[in-house]
Amino acid sequence: MQYQTLALTHTGMVATIWLNRPDVRNAFNEVAIFEIAHAFRALDKDRHVRVIVLAARGTAFCAGADLNWMKKMASYTDAENLADAGMLADMLHAIYHCTKPTIARVQGDCYAGGMGLVAACDMAVAHESAGFCLSEVRLGLIPATISPYVIRAIGERAAHRYFLTAERFSAAEAKAMGLVHEVADDVSLDHVLDSLVKSLLGCSPHAVGEAKRLLHDIAGESIDSHLIADTVRRIAEIRASEQGREGVQAFLQKRKPAWLTDSASESTHAS
Repeated sequence: MQYQTLALTHTGMVATIWLNRPDVRNAFNEVAIFEIAHAFRALDKDRHVRVIVLAARGTAFCAGADLNWMKKMASYTDAENLADAGMLADMLHAIYHCTKPTIARVQGDCYAGGMGLVAACDMAVAHESAGFCLSEVRLGLIPATISPYVIRAIGERAAHRYFLTAERFSAAEAKAMGLVHEVADDVSLDHVLDSLVKSLLGCSPHAVGEAKRLLHDIAGESIDSHLIADTVRRIAEIRASEQGREGVQAFLQKRKPAWLTDSASESTHAS
């Protein structure tokens, strides 16, 4: 697909989705929302991709909603508003449920829906000067579609403050809340990102996907007999899986597992 609002790059088994509307600070419109969802789902199906990075061109990561899009929304019918909000929810779902590990690389402003993008990714690294804001209530709106992801990322107590006050907060505060995992300067931001990517590429692709599914399924659930039985089943199944058996055998035999040698071969081919 030829994207209008994104740019895709590949380095070995790592794909980077670049938000590519720097002239409007990478704000959303309906085209961008559709294309982001499409890109994540397409890369999720690409067996040559092991890690997906979400980054942005220009000075801002994402300023939220595009002004022209907001003008259009002002005259929407109820049905049109529901359909439009449904597209945004579908985009966030595509990111969150991607089976490949996802990392957000944040610089500059990250406002409103941009915070939803970050929260929907598995990990995030941010430039030390990045700024975050859940600005919706200033416009008479609420951060509804992004709320499940943001609340999981920053916690309910922090959400009470920032959902209601629309205060801007720093990258350091975002790290303290859990929205981002690492904060770095110009020199080290991409080194930090590369270190996370390297760690992910060293792991079993199958196990990483199953670990993501495990997190989605059990986070916040009561620890009862049903949950315990489910976790017992999962570990039994992954022990019997091809990569589970290979990983244990490689450890016992003091050699690299097949997915590392396969990754090296495919990375060399891709470059």
